[in-house]
Amino acid sequence: MSKPKPPRVNPILTQHPMRNANPITAVLEATRKGQAEQVPLSSIRIRKDQPRRYFDLAKHQSLTASIKKSGVLVPIVLRPSDGALEIVAGERRYRAALEAKLTHIPAVVRELDDQQAQEVALAENLQREDLNPYEETEGMLDLLSLRLKLGRGEVVSLLNHLDNAAKGRITHNVMGNEKADEVAQIFEETARMSWQSFIANRLPLLKMPTDVTEVLRQGRLEYTKTRAIARVKDEGRRRALLERAIAGDWSLSQIKLELTRHSPKPKAKQLSDSLVRLSRLSKKYHPSLAVQKQVNSLIQQIETLLIGETGSRR
Repeated sequence: MSKPKPPRVNPILTQHPMRNANPITAVLEATRKGQAEQVPLSSIRIRKDQPRRYFDLAKHQSLTASIKKSGVLVPIVLRPSDGALEIVAGERRYRAALEAKLTHIPAVVRELDDQQAQEVALAENLQREDLNPYEETEGMLDLLSLRLKLGRGEVVSLLNHLDNAAKGRITHNVMGNEKADEVAQIFEETARMSWQSFIANRLPLLKMPTDVTEVLRQGRLEYTKTRAIARVKDEGRRRALLERAIAGDWSLSQIKLELTRHSPKPKAKQLSDSLVRLSRLSKKYHPSLAVQKQVNSLIQQIETLLIGETGSRR
């Protein structure tokens, strides 16, 4: 009797660095290493649902120069769609190839449905070396939304729910445990951090003012610097500070110093109100003579400060 054959192992998954990953992610890695064909640029079209929303001009020019010299080194990923070949991953390389006046580009063509194409595009985008925190946040939420079949708002609510459950603030039900496992699996396959770290360090970006997130999305200022400037409530002052920090290439320390230097000082009326409250407390609690003398001395000091501040403005 012959021995049973060992189960067939998918070579894609065994070679992939994340061998327990979702097959889409593994296929994406395999296509990058697969046999590419030279495809005419004229037969390619750009996807409407491109997850990458911003292309840095300087980096585009640098890539174009590199392609002129050495060609496209990493194949793009295409799929057949309505008689043409649609870009799934690699739009930046495609644009640079056009700019470099190439006629063909190396590409791997795969049959992918809409969901698979979007998932491959999002996964590829999340692996970019120049991915900034805001792009990472948006891309991860889009991928979670796609995989979990939830709206972005529902994904955010789910993450916060899982975080509260993990911290013991609420209890998990069976559905919650399943979702937690699914979310953890998606992050393990794709992201550079755990879902807990994503909640703590990335979700707060969604609450930052639009002018700040736009600067961050464009990569004009680092995440830690934009986060500090985002605390400025006055929009005009915040915009001016953003532009000065970008133009001067300020360090985080310089930004914090500027924020401290121009932080609003307590108004005289607020100090005066505090003085009135202090006087009322003195009458209410009937302090000893020694304590009363100390209170009176403090009140006199406050009055002196107020008078001095008022006089300096005249």
